[in-house]
Amino acid sequence: MDKNLLLELQASLRGQLIADNLTKTLYATDASVYRKIPLAVAFPQNCEDIKKLVGFAGKHQIGLIPRTAGTSLAGQCVGEGIVVDVSKHFTKIMHLDEKKKQVTVQPGVIRDELNRYLEAFGLFFGPNTSTSNRCMIGGMVGNNSSGTTSIQYGVTRDKVISLKTILSDGSEVEFESLSEADFEKKRTSDSLEASIYRNLYTELYNKEIQKEILSEFPKPDIHRRNTGYAVDELLHNRIFGSVDSDFNLCKLLSGSEGTLAFTTEITLQLDDLPPKLSAMVVTHYETLDACLNDVVPVMRHSLHTCEMMDRVILDCTKNNREQLKNRFFVEGNPAALLMLEVKADTEADLQRQLNALQSTIADSGRSYASPVLHGGDINKAIELRKAGLGLLGNMVGDRKAVACIEDTAVALEDLKDFIAEFSQIMEGYGQDAVYYAHAGAGELHLRPILNLKRSTDVKMFRGITTDVARLTKKYRGSFSGEHGDGIVRAEFISLMIGESNYKLLKRVKSYFDPHNIFNPGKIVEAYPMDESLRYEIDRQEPEIDTLLDFSDSKGILRLAEKCNGSGDCRKTEHASGGMCPSYHATRNERDTTRGRANALRELLTVSDQKNRFDHSELKEVFDLCLSCKACSSECPSNVDVATLKAEFLYQYQEANGYPMRNKLFAYNTKLNRWGSRVAGLTNAVFGSDILSGLLKKSVGVAPQRSLPKVSSSNFDKYLQKFENQHAVSKRKVVLYIDEFTRYLDIDLGKDAIELLTALGYGVELFNGESGRTYISKGFLKQAKKLAVGNISKLKQFADEGRPVIGLEPSAILTFRDEYKRFSQDSETTNAVALNSFLLEEFLSQEIQKGELTPEYFTKETKIIKIHNHCHQKALSNQKVTFDVLNLPENYKVSIIPSGCCGMAGSFGYEKEHYDVSMQVGELKLFPSVRKASEETVISANGTSCRHQIFDGTGRRALHPVTILRKALI
Repeated sequence: MDKNLLLELQASLRGQLIADNLTKTLYATDASVYRKIPLAVAFPQNCEDIKKLVGFAGKHQIGLIPRTAGTSLAGQCVGEGIVVDVSKHFTKIMHLDEKKKQVTVQPGVIRDELNRYLEAFGLFFGPNTSTSNRCMIGGMVGNNSSGTTSIQYGVTRDKVISLKTILSDGSEVEFESLSEADFEKKRTSDSLEASIYRNLYTELYNKEIQKEILSEFPKPDIHRRNTGYAVDELLHNRIFGSVDSDFNLCKLLSGSEGTLAFTTEITLQLDDLPPKLSAMVVTHYETLDACLNDVVPVMRHSLHTCEMMDRVILDCTKNNREQLKNRFFVEGNPAALLMLEVKADTEADLQRQLNALQSTIADSGRSYASPVLHGGDINKAIELRKAGLGLLGNMVGDRKAVACIEDTAVALEDLKDFIAEFSQIMEGYGQDAVYYAHAGAGELHLRPILNLKRSTDVKMFRGITTDVARLTKKYRGSFSGEHGDGIVRAEFISLMIGESNYKLLKRVKSYFDPHNIFNPGKIVEAYPMDESLRYEIDRQEPEIDTLLDFSDSKGILRLAEKCNGSGDCRKTEHASGGMCPSYHATRNERDTTRGRANALRELLTVSDQKNRFDHSELKEVFDLCLSCKACSSECPSNVDVATLKAEFLYQYQEANGYPMRNKLFAYNTKLNRWGSRVAGLTNAVFGSDILSGLLKKSVGVAPQRSLPKVSSSNFDKYLQKFENQHAVSKRKVVLYIDEFTRYLDIDLGKDAIELLTALGYGVELFNGESGRTYISKGFLKQAKKLAVGNISKLKQFADEGRPVIGLEPSAILTFRDEYKRFSQDSETTNAVALNSFLLEEFLSQEIQKGELTPEYFTKETKIIKIHNHCHQKALSNQKVTFDVLNLPENYKVSIIPSGCCGMAGSFGYEKEHYDVSMQVGELKLFPSVRKASEETVISANGTSCRHQIFDGTGRRALHPVTILRKALI
């Protein structure tokens, strides 16, 4: 298309229209296996913008692909026209009618955030997908999403009261419930809306067409069904003499994947909050068959959840830092398990339901274990199940669990036989299938393991999908239960509902969208399901040399490819966890783990540069990554973007040179060493508004930033002083004096020495630079040299069993993380990693052993609020800090539910990053600190975090070591 036309369109919009290569790359994929480069990406700001986009698309015969979070598994959100992302501006909760229990929202409202708002009113929106902390209501309507709660609360289609839309001619139309009189009025004008009603009436009043629909569509008792357009649902109203209810076209639009109209507002029917008391029985089985046989009998109970996970999924959770802790209830090595939840308003009723369920389980005798979970443990189990989709992407190598047949739903009584025949099909293809999801709804997400980079497996991809479609048809099931048809299943709609019904769907599409501008290639006239795949087939894999060792993922490209698009990184600051802080501030796709992984994958694959990293687009996409490492634990596929960024910076700077400012930050420790020799002069310059202002301007540091004061200390002499005061009564430890403690936080080093010796530990000091400043700026050769040297020196402590204890998380945790990618001696490196601890980790272990008790500390009362370093959250845990600060008996300690502080080492100092840095701090951390009383002690164990808290709030935060040192008696 002529670029001038796009420029004219862009100029006419209040929102943005972007057509650069990076943005188009980021929107070329969703959570499916497909890739289509769009013409442009639009971010409409209001309905007028959408009307202009619709008019432009109609005039130039191009497609509009609606998109919210982009977590679609079937390829609904990819296309060659203009992707229209409403997730940035259409995010308002418009109106709540408490009396009717109805809420009106824009399509970009996140499901969990809607329910957070509704909770105060005793209401909630029932459908609950595994992506609920980032998926949006518009996408849920487009897919007719279901989730774990559908057996109690129905599917999205059941909840949609009305939809405000823009039709293909640009007219604004609200679809809602119509009486017979209203329906007649709607058919009388000459508008596109009227013609839609007239044509649908003509079609569906035809008895032969009704008969064909009723005989060929999936069984009506399968409530999860999205096969094509839901014309079968339109028969159930008084217009066609079926039941005594009004006619509502929202039944048809729900599940239509944005192919019929563009939705701008949605009114939903809500439910009362579910009973607060709950219990979950988790039945364990030696075989899949035993598990499936239990589904029908347990579903005779009023379950709120009936979910299944198989061994493949469970094994994936063993290698995920975030989910490993949620496996606590798994006993042995089950082939499958069922998660069965009951709820009640009283303990007596809950126990009655639980007893009845347990009796049924006992009578069947098929499970070998059935632990009962309560309270927060249920949420942990549900989180484990929710992580299933993403965890499948954690498989190392090119063979992946592929979404193609994972959405089949059959009647509950057919489930066991269907699975038996399905297993035979899979055996014929030499496949061990992956089984998980909504057993109670007759839907199991079944995935073959395929390498879609190879033509042989692509052929199998089509073959398996075709055979399972035929099997699903045999049982009159739905081939698209909750994930939609998209590209992967739309080809099979004619098989599933018959050619006559398929022609009806094509006519329905033409009534709404005669020029095929809304999401073309989906549902009707579908794109081929085995083309436009994410990877080029049978292509020679590029050889990419890296300084860091990525062999655990079979190379850096495959680490990027582990991102399957599930979009966990698009959750906002309102959800738990810290991934991705820059996205929280900007709401831009490029600032997500997914965006960065997609850009790296694309350019490493298609680049014709000698150095495949040498692309300005990659520099742009990594620019706002704070290297917080939240993705290394929170991303189900463990896509560690901080490490990818370090390698990229190294490779890019090798090709383009190392900027002076990066050199200054990378060699910061050497500069601090020199500055500390003349500390008085250095600090006078740093403290002078004029001199420090000139210095900041010359190197590109934000003028608003305060510069840290440098100093030095003879820590060995200080240690001798306190060794003479305290006898060693406990084990000997090594205190790591890192580069930050040595020159910037010397009082912290002294506090640590005083604390450890007072507690009776024998202390030896280890002085060394961790290499963190080099890693963060991509100076990997220098960092590797330090790492190899430190590993050699630290080996003796590991051999002797003397733990190495660190104060600065970003320094000590480098031993456990990046050092493994530098060293060739994995055995020694692992030994050093296992022997390295945050001081809080070490003290927490001592508390558990009974070696450390409150007797050492004051009985004074204090309130303490903790903000922990990002690397601790990702590579360790926050509870250790909570535990040690609770040692003084009357200390009341809580953890601020904050993500990244926003400083992230040098990031927050850089003038172009200052605003984002402060925006990140303002999301949760700064407001929490400001709300705390003056007497409340703010704890932060990261030097950058303490600096950020001071710059953002004026409060001085203390390291936990300093707090405990002050609490000594």
